Order: sequence, then structure tokens, then C-alpha cells
Amino acid sequence: MTCPSFVRLAISLVLLSGAVLSSTRASAQTTLIGGLGGTAGYGTQCLGQNDDGSSNVVDISPYFPDGLNFFGTTQRTLFVNTNGNITFAGGLPTYTPDPFPVASRPMIAPFWADVDTRHESGGFFGGCTGPGDGEAVMGPRCDNPSQNGVWWHLTSGRAVFTWDRVGYYQCSEDRRMTFQLILTQATGCVGPGDFDVEFRYTQCDWETGDASGGSGGFGGVPAQAGFDAGNERDYIMIEGSRAAGIARHLCDSSNVDINGTWRFSVRAGVVMCPDAGMPCTLPGLMGACAEGRTNCVGMGTECVQQVTPVPERCDNIDNDCDGTTDEVDSSPLCVAPDVCVSGTCTPMCFEGGCGEGQTCTSAGCVDDECVGVSCEEGQRCVRGTCVGACDGVRCPAGQTCRGGRCFDACAGVTCDECGVCDEGACVAECTATSCSGGESCDAEGRCVETACLGVSCSAGTFCRGGSCVDACDGATCPFGETCRMGMCVPEDPPDAAFVGLDASFEGVDGGGLPFPDAAFGMDAGPGGNDAGRRRGSGMTGCACRAPIGSRSPPITLALLALGLTLVLSRRHRR
Repeated sequence: MTCPSFVRLAISLVLLSGAVLSSTRASAQTTLIGGLGGTAGYGTQCLGQNDDGSSNVVDISPYFPDGLNFFGTTQRTLFVNTNGNITFAGGLPTYTPDPFPVASRPMIAPFWADVDTRHESGGFFGGCTGPGDGEAVMGPRCDNPSQNGVWWHLTSGRAVFTWDRVGYYQCSEDRRMTFQLILTQATGCVGPGDFDVEFRYTQCDWETGDASGGSGGFGGVPAQAGFDAGNERDYIMIEGSRAAGIARHLCDSSNVDINGTWRFSVRAGVVMCPDAGMPCTLPGLMGACAEGRTNCVGMGTECVQQVTPVPERCDNIDNDCDGTTDEVDSSPLCVAPDVCVSGTCTPMCFEGGCGEGQTCTSAGCVDDECVGVSCEEGQRCVRGTCVGACDGVRCPAGQTCRGGRCFDACAGVTCDECGVCDEGACVAECTATSCSGGESCDAEGRCVETACLGVSCSAGTFCRGGSCVDACDGATCPFGETCRMGMCVPEDPPDAAFVGLDASFEGVDGGGLPFPDAAFGMDAGPGGNDAGRRRGSGMTGCACRAPIGSRSPPITLALLALGLTLVLSRRHRR
């Protein structure tokens, strides 16, 4: 139900006092399907500038001959609504998303919220140019500019609906949402009316309109995303809908390991296994081994283990899955004299001596910005902020990051005779006509680059543009790892021999003397302490130095002997 703009504005003013605001903006890895014609490239059909409007009835039967079997009803027409959804039983002007299930309005909603594609006019109550509540135009009268518009394109077996950089009520364009809904006729091992659905989000800057209790695009009743049968019983809702943070979640998460992309299959009228490919926790397992991925089993899911135990390393993750993080077993986690502090190999310090930008703590030298910062398991402090083990990671081609490691997302995932694993989730096998432009269906039922069809590449490489390229190309491995032969593997330990000591000491116990060179009272050499630092190894000389005139040879030899004794003792303990 709609109301005049001035009434909605009054409602928003009343509700603003309880709004919870957020200024977070989000962006995603996915891209939109473009090149479809029209002013913005998203089709020639669109809604004119409006608020709460809907299209006239859109006949999809020429493009989907069997219709769309949606929760047991074959749909042959639909309505495109300004407020981030399509419906099958009539237009929907409702701007504040009602919680699913909703009566009499079967819908598919990538982002049901109060979209407003009008522009500020500065009139009475800050009015807007363009039609008012519930009004919309399409076809020849479509006058949308190159952005802040709603477009669609229909072709054989596919319908693409795009909300391009749309603003929120009232006429606000300081924040934008850009998202797309793609319906594709299913092929292969499917029945009449089966289809696939894809939500794509590339810009997620707001989640609430002013008349839904929001202010500045946040607070109040945020957006809702998912499917509703319109029978007050059956629905599928993406987790986090109608809650703060839903916009960021849609852009920064996925059920197919492509942030901003969400894929669903509708078979026999039912949205199949919508949570396939989502992170899950395996009961009874600890540490990184407890992280799993959901896999379709019939109409439900099961949690599949993807991470197995490996030797512990300094990353604040329980790598060996024994319930303890960064513990030392048979060998140290860091090359001496470094020690493991909060997931990072950190130089020890004496009398406050640390490198520039670091502070000496009881645990060792810590970056100034991370002093006093406590991160939960699986995170470490970087420039004062706790970051996850997979933050900033770009795994080699064909792999995904879980628990601080890169691996094949489809390992251990089994699909039925009609499906194939793609990015960790079971999707319908492709056919010769179901792939996007520039792609073809390979023998395994996956859409691949047409130029790569039939190309076989050796281990550690993959096909791109018809040629085999290194799978490490463009990869950014998790902390402490480097990419080799298409795999992220632990970095080689640095040479820990000390600069400033006699060469005969290099290599003793792997070069791991227990004290920095300055602790022995030795001259750091020309340039002071900085000249005595091992560049690239993470080792630094201590800032403390013996007073001038006190470095007599007997004392120096005694200290060296003490250091060697400690090293030999340490070797004996091993």
C-alpha cells in the first residue's frame, strides 16, 4: 500500500529517532551482463523515473515456451517493480519489505527495498521530478537517463532485469545500489518450466528508504532478498534479510564463491538447495578442520569437510586441529630469534629495542598500531585492524580460500546425475545453448571460454584465452605462503645466520641463535644498528649497545661462548 510523498516523509521523520545508521559501503567481485541495448546497455525496456511503480504486464511466453514453474504454478507473465523485485500476480508498490511469507504476491526479490529513481527538484517538502507514488511508464515513453534506472531484456530462454545505480526514497542519490536478476531456462536433465535464477550485486551502498525508518540509507527496516510463493507458507530468504548489514552481505558474500553472485535452481517448482556452497561448521571437529561447505543431499544439505590437519604455523589458526592455536610442538613456528605473537613472527626485544614503528612488549616487538589490539582466533592484526585469514587472498585459478588455505572448492562435493560442481556448489549441467556469450559447454557440463574448449593444460596451469597460463598468475596467497605450480605452499624459511658474527657461526642450529647480535655487545658495523639488520628476514638488531670502552675482548669471547653454549644446549633438547 502506498501513500502520498508528504505522508511518507512525515512517517520517516517519526521513525528516524530509532534508526541505527551505518556508513559502510560495499563492492563485489562479480560483473553485470551488459551489451543488451538501450541507453545504459541493459535493455530497451525500462521503467520511467518513478517511486513505487510497476511495469505493465510482461509476456514471457515467447521466450520461455514452457513458462516458469514457480512453487507449482506455471507463470507466463510477470511485472517488474521499481522496489527491487519481480512479481507474478500483479505489480507490487509496497516499499517496506514485509517478512516472508507474503500473501498473494509470488515474487523473486534480489533487493526488496524503497527504491526511488526520481531526482531532487527542491520543491515543497523537497519534492522530486518524475511521476509520484505507484506511477511508472515503459516502452516508447521510457525516458530513463544512463543511470538510476530499471531495465530489462528478454531473449530466447533468458530474461535479465537490472536496477542500475538506483537511489532510495526520498529522491536520494548520495548512495546507490546496482544489482541484476537473471532468469535462465534450464536445459539437460530437467522438466518443463524448470529454470535457474541468479542474483548479481556490484554496488551496495544503502539498504533502507527514509519512509521505512531509515536515514541516509540505513536503519529502520532494511531490504529483503529471496523467493516467496505467495501462499503464506513457502519461501526462501537469504540470511540477513531485513537486518542491518544485508547490503554488505549481498555484495561481500556468495553461495558460489564469487562475491556478489548468488545462484539458485528451481526444479519442479521448488527452489533447490539454496544454501549449497555456503560455509558451515562440522560438529566434533576443532580449529580449521571444523570449517566446511554445504553440499546438496536430496532437498536438504550436508556439511562437507574441506580442511584437513596440517603442521601448526604462526597465523593464529589451529592448523593441526587439536584445539590449541600457534602452539610449539617439535620445532619452533618462527626462525629464531623471532617469536610467534598474535599470528605473526615478531622479533624479540631487549631493553626496548625495536624497529621503527614498533613497540617492545613482553611478547616481543609489535607494530605500534597493533599494541593492545586483541584479535579472535583466525585473525591477526595488520595496521591496527584484525583481518581474517582469507581477507585479501586471491587463490590460484580454480581454488578458493577456507581457514587460511587455498584449495579446490569442489573437492569432496558430489552432485546428482543432473548436476556438476561449480565453485563449490552443484549447478545444472550446461548445454550447447545455455552458456553466456563467449562461452561453450564442455564435455563435463561446465561453461568454459569458447577459445578453451578442448584445450588440455598441464599441472599448475589453466586455459585462458585459448592458451595455457600459470595458475599462479595474479594470485595472492594466504599469509606465510607463496604460489608455486598452481598451489599456495608455505614460504621457505629465511636464512637466519646473523650479520656481524663470524661466518663459522652461520648455519648453527639453522642459524637460529637465541639473541640478536647486539645482545653480545658487538658493533653493528658502519651505519650503526641499521647496518646490522638482516633485511627481508624479519630480524632486527637490538637498540641497546654496550657503553664505549667496555667491549674488551675477554668479555666479548665470554658472551660468545655463552651464546654457543645456549645453542648447543638447545640442539641437545631437540
